[in-house]
Amino acid sequence: HRVDRRQRQMCIRDRYFLEGCKTLAFELWEQLHGKAPDHVVVSCGQGGNVMGLHIGFRELLASRAIDKMPKIHGVQAFNAAPYLAAWDAGSETPIAIDPKPSIADGITSSKPVRLREVLAACRETGGGLLGVTETEIITAMQTLHHTGYFVEPTTAAGAAGLTKLMADGVIKTSDTTVLILTGTGLKAIDAIQSA
Repeated sequence: HRVDRRQRQMCIRDRYFLEGCKTLAFELWEQLHGKAPDHVVVSCGQGGNVMGLHIGFRELLASRAIDKMPKIHGVQAFNAAPYLAAWDAGSETPIAIDPKPSIADGITSSKPVRLREVLAACRETGGGLLGVTETEIITAMQTLHHTGYFVEPTTAAGAAGLTKLMADGVIKTSDTTVLILTGTGLKAIDAIQSA
């Protein structure tokens, strides 16, 4: 009886959490003057922002506020990337990984909690999941710091992913692309100083 109640509470909390995350799509739509970007790149731990973006842009599309879905790209640190492992294997079920510590500790995980939903968000929008190395994360973080964005390493993983997507020709300079910067460097001073 107690477990059922707790599970019910968790489901309600998760539903409201995603409702909050979806407002990110509405904010982007508003800032882009009623248009959807071509691409959205975001660091991905358990996928709340990936799923929220997907839900929000789907609602905007259903209401005819936009005429296309942006491609959503989730970025994981290679050191602990269970969603990426499933994506690369073409699997709808978790793939065992050997997680290692990462400077981007906010997106490290050993088991995907919402695997199907995150994979669907990337697949249905024509986006994808990709991984970045520790060196790529640190380089992206330092580049952002030098340009005035004091972000934490977890956030810099998304920037490292954007760099790779552009280098691979997936994202072109003419595309309207949004990189989600979610966390301040103040959250990770020690990690930043030791990088």
